[in-house]
Amino acid sequence: MSTDTRQAARRVSWAAFIGTTIEWYDFFLYGTAAALVFNKQFFPAMDPVAGSIAAFGTMAVGFLARPLGGIVFGHFGDRIGRRNTLVVSLLIMGIGTTLIGLLPSHSSIGVWAAVLLIVMRIAQGIGLGGELGGAVVLTMEHAPKGRRALFGAFPMMGTPAGMLCANLVFLGTSSLLGEESFMSWGWRVPFLLSIVLVAVGLYLRLRIEESPDYENLVERRRPVKLPIAVVLRDHWRQVLHTITVIIANSALAYVFMVYILSYGAVAAGLSRTFLLTCVIGGAAMWLITAPLWAHLGDRLGLRAVFVWGSVVLLAGAVAIFPVVDTGDPVLVAVFMVVMGAVLSMTHAPQGTLTASFFPVAIRYSGTSVAYQLAAMLGGGITPLVAAALYAATGTSLSITGYLTAVAVISLVAALVIPRNDAERLGDLPSTPVDIAK
Repeated sequence: MSTDTRQAARRVSWAAFIGTTIEWYDFFLYGTAAALVFNKQFFPAMDPVAGSIAAFGTMAVGFLARPLGGIVFGHFGDRIGRRNTLVVSLLIMGIGTTLIGLLPSHSSIGVWAAVLLIVMRIAQGIGLGGELGGAVVLTMEHAPKGRRALFGAFPMMGTPAGMLCANLVFLGTSSLLGEESFMSWGWRVPFLLSIVLVAVGLYLRLRIEESPDYENLVERRRPVKLPIAVVLRDHWRQVLHTITVIIANSALAYVFMVYILSYGAVAAGLSRTFLLTCVIGGAAMWLITAPLWAHLGDRLGLRAVFVWGSVVLLAGAVAIFPVVDTGDPVLVAVFMVVMGAVLSMTHAPQGTLTASFFPVAIRYSGTSVAYQLAAMLGGGITPLVAAALYAATGTSLSITGYLTAVAVISLVAALVIPRNDAERLGDLPSTPVDIAK
């Protein structure tokens, strides 16, 4: 690989990391606000538990929109190219997030406040649905041979980085303004900051090159007319396998990132500031350890990383609520930081694994749809399910049972990843079979 090609790969990977960080910052702002603010601002007539369920319900709407975003942006990413499609996804996410910061509350316009909130959440979901799959594909298709798992991890690292930024901004804003001012208007500030971040992301994305794999494909043949149809017709087994492999990581991640913020305060008597700090520490560990797990994916094979990661994730699913229920700040803090590394183990290489299941001609569509369906079925509904289970049973044991069952599913799916998988050395096929007919 020439020096210019290596430099282009590095530019793309860093642009992907910063772009996905911005998108996840926007998306996680909503999750944090749903746990801490939205029940009071948009559902004040409900009791606290019902208000939290309603707030998490609006959060789940964004996950329902993410597969739609994956289909739409995947279509154009496979038809006209990865780079320009990612520019549009970033714009949609940024505009939707900024408008959330401008929404009137329930006290101003009543139920319409919640309706507008849902519309903006749908826009966020569509934008993110087209983001991660495309960013992973673009980065991997620029990567040096044998290092695709590592380069493909850069967009994935945007998840903990975005969570880290969102929680730091929320924590800083609430600390500076105080509880009353923050709940009244200060919560809007982090959303309004999104417009500045989007401008930075657009600047970087407009300076990168199109994927060489995609350009080679277009030179040889016409793009597939309807990529999603090919994915669902010929690659539905890969879609189902991807969903089951990564669904536990998604479910545990959103318990860790979102639901614990409300559960720990109500059920365990821990302060929200302390819990936010724990999540920030866990996100930092998640981010720091991501390159390690991705590097091991290139060296040892993604199957080995996913199998061992799924075993450790199962242990985390069993332990997380019993640990939080102790109410011991030291124990909870240590566990949350360790949990960040646990989540990273099956998260950092999952973009590369997902993309390796699909040929170039439909890779954006296949990767986006499979990943977003897993996110919807895992992270999208889990905070809502957890809140409903706790409201119905009054104990976290029911939530632990649910998470354990999901973790077992992912472990079994990881065990059936083929040992001779193409992604083992990051050597993905660049010449797809003729699937245009």
